Amino acid sequence: MSTTLITGGTVVSATGRAEADVLIDGATIAAVLAPGSQLLGTDLAASVDTVVDATGKYVIPGGIDAHTHMELPFGGTNASDTFETGTRAAAWGGTTTIIDFAVQRYGERVQDGLAAWHAKAEGECAIDYGFHQIIGGIDDDSLAAMRGLLDEGISSFKLFMAYPGVFYSDDAQVLKAMQVSAETGLLTMMHAENGPAIDVLAAQLADAGKIAPSYHGVARAWQLEEEATHRAIMIANLTGAPLYVVHVSAKQAVEQLAAARDKGWNVFGETCPQYLYLSLEEQLGAFSAEWGQFEGAKWVCSTPLRSRAEGHQDHMWQALRTNDLQMVSTDHCPFCMKGQKDLGLADFRAIPNGIGSVEHRMDLMYQGVVTGRITLERWVELTSTTPARMFGLYGRKGVIQPGADGDAVVYDPSGHTSIGYGDGRTHHMNMDHSAWEGFEIDGHVDTVVSRGRVIVDAGRYLGSKGDGRFLRRGLSQYLV
Repeated sequence: MSTTLITGGTVVSATGRAEADVLIDGATIAAVLAPGSQLLGTDLAASVDTVVDATGKYVIPGGIDAHTHMELPFGGTNASDTFETGTRAAAWGGTTTIIDFAVQRYGERVQDGLAAWHAKAEGECAIDYGFHQIIGGIDDDSLAAMRGLLDEGISSFKLFMAYPGVFYSDDAQVLKAMQVSAETGLLTMMHAENGPAIDVLAAQLADAGKIAPSYHGVARAWQLEEEATHRAIMIANLTGAPLYVVHVSAKQAVEQLAAARDKGWNVFGETCPQYLYLSLEEQLGAFSAEWGQFEGAKWVCSTPLRSRAEGHQDHMWQALRTNDLQMVSTDHCPFCMKGQKDLGLADFRAIPNGIGSVEHRMDLMYQGVVTGRITLERWVELTSTTPARMFGLYGRKGVIQPGADGDAVVYDPSGHTSIGYGDGRTHHMNMDHSAWEGFEIDGHVDTVVSRGRVIVDAGRYLGSKGDGRFLRRGLSQYLV
């Protein structure tokens, strides 16, 4: 087994920071030591296989993106990142673990959907990975299968109040699934939007000739996110199920979560970088010589971008500071403009929903530290420690401590990152555009270590597909 010493840096955790050296033996952190310490009288720097100089830089646990969709079939196409390309891009950005979604649709068996996703990912991933289970067809068979998910290392499942005819569950189905959640301890994840009402509004807009991409957000009004969030919370409370609401974008939905949490209920929520930085106004104003007004399709995602004038973005940052929202994931679901997003040129309803961000989450959230929106410790908590606790990985992931996996990122606060697609800016996601074109970050991922192996260093990618391992997860460690 090889040994790695990260020396001279400031180790940052969710609770503080200290100058320390980190010794990794094989795939596991062996010790966190005072700078320059000797171990059993041995000069560590002279005795290890690899020394990573982190002088003047932060050493943080590897990022955990708990919401990605590699190769997801959606809208007549498939998400453009494979498990190989998507996890490689994640590694470039300082993420060393993803949790993706295995899919069961109407008429399919849960076990078959899970097996299909294992087949997609096995031997392909550059970093470690786990699965949530999408339950898209709730019946007696799928409810029975849910009771066996924990034996498969899967401790969370996702339901949809949106997308009738695709993944949609009605209230009776949600109730039945949450009863299983309460019985087993599985965490219920919810896409909380009123899908039938959205479909009515979207059809009315299209019938009126309003087909531009920005009407996607008009149809998915914040009232329909707030209403569904409240409904999910109340059914969860009725059944005793723990609830985690994904990709929260409306400040009114946050208020519903905050009210439930103030009562001590096991209700949690995530937001995504797009809801912190991007807005409906920018989507409305998007225009390019190539795509015209359809340029706004780059930012079509669900839940949608919200109005900056209404204060949604500022409220999301506030909720992250006050822990009314606990995590930032990406909902990484990339589609190219040519051949995918352009399926909706004549009707916004046909635009595949999704934004690619898995490579940029750590940088974008660090910019929140630079601007004073969050603290350095909160950055680590939101992007690594809480995801590990929420989804049953803490102790192995999400922390720099002896016995944890050797996942670490050396982050240079004096560095600079230009993210985007053109004009000298690069990304490694399998997309022909970037939602983040032109963003400038005051910080840089210098070195990424995954289970003791340096996979990114000094602008070089040193990993390979198959480096990642499937993670069997336990029950949530975040419940009150």
